[in-house]
Amino acid sequence: MLPTPRQIFHPLLNPLQHFQHEMNRLFDRWSDDRGTDGGAATFPLVNIWDSGDTLFVEAELPGLNLSDLEIFVAAANQLSLKGERKPVVPTQGVQHRQERGFGKFARTLTLPFPVDANKVEAKLENGVLQLKLAKHESAKPRKIVVKGE
Repeated sequence: MLPTPRQIFHPLLNPLQHFQHEMNRLFDRWSDDRGTDGGAATFPLVNIWDSGDTLFVEAELPGLNLSDLEIFVAAANQLSLKGERKPVVPTQGVQHRQERGFGKFARTLTLPFPVDANKVEAKLENGVLQLKLAKHESAKPRKIVVKGE
């Protein structure tokens, strides 16, 4: 009985599979879904929910101050968060790992409905940005009065 190609190349497959796995890990680490400085393009992570007339947005921004952050509302339903997270450079010792991203970031979110840009409240507490956006009058439901004869 002749050996199958799999049996012939089996001793080579295991190291090649290991090499492919390591290359995938390397490319996953530096792929296009990350920023140029190693920060995730989806930074900051956000939660969005609404409670009738108000939309709430929470964004994780550890290590940032309000002076490092810009918040814009455009086109009534576009929220932009821009800023820069500075790299942490140890003053003593040797750094062995840098996993937290740094550098400039910009994230634009399409909100589920128009908001009033003049009625936005923002606060940054313990590394979490909390936004409270009022629903625009045009997005609020209107009761239609039905007239009878």
